[in-house]
Amino acid sequence: MSNEFDVVVIGSGPGGYVCAIRCAQLGMKTAIVEKYNTLGGTCLNVGCIPSKAWLDSSERYYETVHHALEHGITTGKVKVDVKAMSKRVTGVVDNICGGVNYLMQKNKIEVFNGLGSFVDANTIKVAGEKETTLKAKKIVIATGSKPSSLPGVEIDKERIITSTEALKLEECPKHMIVIGGGVIGLELGSVFHRLGAKVSVVEYADSVLATMDKDCSKEMTKIFKKKGMELYTGHGVTEATAKGKKVTVKAKSKKDDSEVVLEGDYCLVAVGRRPYTDGLGLENAGVKLDERGRVETNDHLQTSVPHIYAIGDVVKGAMLAHKAEEEGVFVAELMDGQIPHMNYNLIPGVVYTWPEVSSVGQTEQQLKESKIAYKAGKFPFKASGRAMASAESDGFIKVLADKETDEILGVHMVGPRAADLIAEAVTAMEFRASAEDVGRICHPHPTYSEGFKEACLVATDKRGLNI
Repeated sequence: MSNEFDVVVIGSGPGGYVCAIRCAQLGMKTAIVEKYNTLGGTCLNVGCIPSKAWLDSSERYYETVHHALEHGITTGKVKVDVKAMSKRVTGVVDNICGGVNYLMQKNKIEVFNGLGSFVDANTIKVAGEKETTLKAKKIVIATGSKPSSLPGVEIDKERIITSTEALKLEECPKHMIVIGGGVIGLELGSVFHRLGAKVSVVEYADSVLATMDKDCSKEMTKIFKKKGMELYTGHGVTEATAKGKKVTVKAKSKKDDSEVVLEGDYCLVAVGRRPYTDGLGLENAGVKLDERGRVETNDHLQTSVPHIYAIGDVVKGAMLAHKAEEEGVFVAELMDGQIPHMNYNLIPGVVYTWPEVSSVGQTEQQLKESKIAYKAGKFPFKASGRAMASAESDGFIKVLADKETDEILGVHMVGPRAADLIAEAVTAMEFRASAEDVGRICHPHPTYSEGFKEACLVATDKRGLNI
């Protein structure tokens, strides 16, 4: 079998395997190189999929323990079996990874397991059980990212851990200290808090979810505190040490330099991720990195070597699986001579806590900084019949629209099923809808989605429940 290909994709995460499938569909002879024995990358193996499985299981347990009675459901003593939960998560991951394997076979994509590295701009060496050399007309770098750390924090993968190890725990911590109040830290902190752990979050920024709209951050801060999570915002971690089963984390307040000392049995380091280019041999192909270690690309996702492309977490932009997927399709169609479309402003962001948080477009703070005249409409879930019937009254939907044209510029949600609801906002904004357009569309009643319509109506000042 010839090892010459039209396209070789390095990395089999959502960006890589979607790109490979689209390339094969367009008639290109395609290969994919994966360092590990399973396909799917971080997202499927130690990211999006296992974390959502843990979130779902832990939420079911939490709801049963804390809210069953208010629904008229009487239960006996409810117990949690963390090992059984972990086993279910592993099963979910195995099933989906198996599905990716099937898609590779179905689309006649050759899979090579081993560390892929550049020999030159058209040659990839795969260092696996048996060293293989691949020749390619075009190459796509889709190697993803790895967890970052901080000075003074040594990750031992046993007590001071990253999200990778947290997702494989078979016991519930007594006290989990989370360094980082972003998406990963809050999602995994929520998992173990629901299962009974004390959770303390230390965040350097002045608020959790600091990159999201400030109203979302404020609402989630209030909700987390109400549920009993400790939040130390505006604190910089200076040291984290482990001794036996005890972890000590020290942090200083940015405000007055006072020190906080926390002791627990696990410390989760969730301070972001870095592009993963280790061992790729990019210098052999002449591919350049930017000042933050990301692969440098132009608007067509071409690197400094035009026939080599890069997508996903390894390039600039949000580190999101669905962003990587869109880039994978974009690059495949571009290589086919098509003129694909990619709108980075309309990549939605989601936090899978409960309630969920989601957003798309610009935040209110960004609009103010850009001096764009806007109007806002906000609808609280406490005014939603469906939310009240489901005992889910926390949160809101906020719509930001251009003051002159009424075009929707940003949508921000905290509430039940916000992860799914945001898709309607993305669709509306993709077609450059006005707030009035959405306000005039009939939504089913009672549903959570009515909240989006009502927020749009408030923004237009036409009508709506402006509470």
